[in-house]
Amino acid sequence: MSTHIEDYALLSDLSTGPLVSRDGSIDWLCLPRFDSPAVFSALLGGPDDGRWQLSLVDGEVVERRYLPRTFVLETTWRTPTGTATVTDFLPPSTDRADLVRRVECVEGTVEVEHDLRLRFDYARATPWVRVVDHAGAPALLSLAGPDGLLVTGPLLRPAADDDGTAEQPGAAGAPHAEEGARAPRLTGRFPLEAGQTLDWDLSWFPSWEEHPQPADADAALAETVRFWTDWASQLTTHDAHDPMVRRSLLVLRALTHARTGGIVAAATASLPEELGGSRNWDYRYVWLRDAALTIEVAIAHGLTRGARLWRDWLLRAVAGDAHDIRIMYGIGGERELDEKELDHLDGYEGSRPVRIGNGAADQYQADVVGEVMIALAELRDAGVADDEYSWGLQKSLLAYCEANIDRPDHGIWEMRGDLHMFTHGRAMMWAAFDRGVRAVEDHGLDGPVDRWRELRDRLRAEIDSRGFDEATNSFTQTYDGTEVDASLLQLPHTGYLAYDDPRMLGTVARIEADLRDEHGLVHRYRTEAGLDGLEGGEHPFLICCFWLVEQYAHSGRLPEAEALMDQLVGYANDLGLLSEEYDADAGRLIGNFPQAFSHLGLIRAADAIAAARGTDG
Repeated sequence: MSTHIEDYALLSDLSTGPLVSRDGSIDWLCLPRFDSPAVFSALLGGPDDGRWQLSLVDGEVVERRYLPRTFVLETTWRTPTGTATVTDFLPPSTDRADLVRRVECVEGTVEVEHDLRLRFDYARATPWVRVVDHAGAPALLSLAGPDGLLVTGPLLRPAADDDGTAEQPGAAGAPHAEEGARAPRLTGRFPLEAGQTLDWDLSWFPSWEEHPQPADADAALAETVRFWTDWASQLTTHDAHDPMVRRSLLVLRALTHARTGGIVAAATASLPEELGGSRNWDYRYVWLRDAALTIEVAIAHGLTRGARLWRDWLLRAVAGDAHDIRIMYGIGGERELDEKELDHLDGYEGSRPVRIGNGAADQYQADVVGEVMIALAELRDAGVADDEYSWGLQKSLLAYCEANIDRPDHGIWEMRGDLHMFTHGRAMMWAAFDRGVRAVEDHGLDGPVDRWRELRDRLRAEIDSRGFDEATNSFTQTYDGTEVDASLLQLPHTGYLAYDDPRMLGTVARIEADLRDEHGLVHRYRTEAGLDGLEGGEHPFLICCFWLVEQYAHSGRLPEAEALMDQLVGYANDLGLLSEEYDADAGRLIGNFPQAFSHLGLIRAADAIAAARGTDG
């Protein structure tokens, strides 16, 4: 049985984001980047697909937490003979990747147990493991293709059940791996007394280079705590939901690649939208939409430097290809994200196929340029002026919008069925031209403003006539249908109309009637309508629920906003992390994790409530 998603913790060094289960198993780790092949893939299969479990013999976890305002995970274990604290963290770095695991016995005596199974390339490559001398002590060196791993600390050894032989007697942790031996599973038990500490370090490096010096655990821990607390000290929050807003802002930072500025949508791939289903996608890439919305909340909380880094990433990724803009890119701006299925992995709770890469990268989605233009306009309004390159890119993006103004698309939700004119996408195109006009009028930038006004006005007239259904007093998902879509909750956010506009209130009533379940949670759209071209269903999307909170708060329904907000915040795990969806019947987080979309939705919802209360100071 797979570990429940809510039982995982995220670690981050701003390059990658491993997941650690409550019982101490690192089941997902991609090195050296979020979107690199996984070294540990047990999350999408089983233990033999790669993991590193560190536990206490006969122990149970009695508490876990992040050290305040950090991604340093502290887990307290209790055994019949003592108590120990396990500290897991990745020191932030721009030129290396280290995973540090520290165990400190704080009371009595305990025995630490390891089960390390190294499987490179999503468990498609088993490394050769050998013992090497490292600074006068034995260490484990693992190599496979381009990847190298060095594990330092008290030495683990091949498990008896891997070669069919019994372990030889000797001191705990004595080296048993032979030079060049194939050792896919490494184990060890290590006794500790009160006051004693043991450290392990797993370092990644290119296999053709000299293996690195391990991190000094004491210095690395101090530096990691200092890095996160220094960053968190600049955050501005203003609501009763401050702890969750702060954690959500930290999550968005944790999903940002330090060297490139790219913001990944989630740390994981192929966690299902329905357990046992086939809606399993790879979210370890930079969606322009998700990143743009993240930048908006960053700016709202005083984080303009990070927003500038993303703008620089955008300039590099799009470069001279604004006529062929992608909806998503690799962390470094890569354009080719071919979707593949990994048939050898069983999938999370049998949810297959397991996919890496994302075929939606080739889709045309009409809303994306609007999302980007809104974010860049907010950055401009926050006092970060455009230079000739950033404004030149925006003019090229508007030219792209004009060239595709009559083109149907796949919609915000990356539907894989027929193309349509989605009302949300058309409104985002309106917003793109609107922000272009404002840039000229309010900031004195150059551009064909008369043409942009003409296209903006044309889109407004079109949306009013074709995207609104008088019979139901509601905007519709597409021009050629009467279904509603939760993305319509974003219309006021674009400035297209007011939150309390009668047409918007009618749309909200339709969404409440058609897309809310018995728990008050909001689905993206009715999958049974068959518009998305996919089999199976899905659970309510958390960002859609937060959008409804935002709508309530801005339209005079503050008590309902507060009640729904409290309900949604209660779905976060004990560390304040949210996935993509929630199954209220089972009480489980569902989908890729942690999900930037959900956390930025929470921040915006909290900001809307604070504004309605008059506490946004």
